[in-house]
Amino acid sequence: MMPGWVKIAAGALVLAAVAWAVLQIREEGARSVKQTIERQNNEAALQSAARRSDFDRCVDGGGLWNFGTGECRRPAPGGRD
Repeated sequence: MMPGWVKIAAGALVLAAVAWAVLQIREEGARSVKQTIERQNNEAALQSAARRSDFDRCVDGGGLWNFGTGECRRPAPGGRD
């Protein structure tokens, strides 16, 4: 039969191990979520830069950018739209 203080110490060690495991799982989950958000942000930045380039080429070429469709509308030859 174990003395009372040994049972308390063993219980504290088990509790500490469980707490450590929970914290590790939470930390890994947070890291995973952060990486997902960073990937999404990077992709959005690349898409934004590409769309900005499309807009600039449209305007520089004398076209009219249609924000509703996200496309360039060229002016009619010999006239204005």
